Amino acid sequence: MTMSTLPIVKLPDPILRKVSDPIERVDAELIKLAGDMLETMYDAPGVGLAAVQVGVLKRLVVLDVSDGDAKNPLVLINPEILTLGNETRLHEEGCLSIPDTHIDIERPSTLTVGYIDREGKPQELKADGLLATAIQHEIDHLNGKLIIDFLSRLKRDIVVRKFRKLARGDAPA
Repeated sequence: MTMSTLPIVKLPDPILRKVSDPIERVDAELIKLAGDMLETMYDAPGVGLAAVQVGVLKRLVVLDVSDGDAKNPLVLINPEILTLGNETRLHEEGCLSIPDTHIDIERPSTLTVGYIDREGKPQELKADGLLATAIQHEIDHLNGKLIIDFLSRLKRDIVVRKFRKLARGDAPA
């Protein structure tokens, strides 16, 4: 099965604010989408990608926070955070849908996420550090939330204005 890269939806596209729909069944089409999303994420490059970021309103997330050449892709179907740890971690987050924008965000440093794997089986994963941060970031996408929502209204408006100008072709890239 050949994988292909998909165009990444960028701010200010309104689809990024929509809540993604639960996935009813794991089929060949969904597995192909997950593969294409992984290809797109690696090509970008990024550590996570939600289906909404490629224009598909489904609760599907792909992640890989491994270092170096050894790939360790994760595919989370209908991910749901079951528990969040008490400790927090500050991490500079970027987003493939908001290029060249990095925001320091404090999130719980550990979590347990429930999801369905590529075989259609329910799974639970305990995550910490970067993986925990990335999972929370991608689930935010599924709920229509972006990293700019962690900014003050003023700073958020500045970022949104910049991307509106870029979308219209008014500003140099």
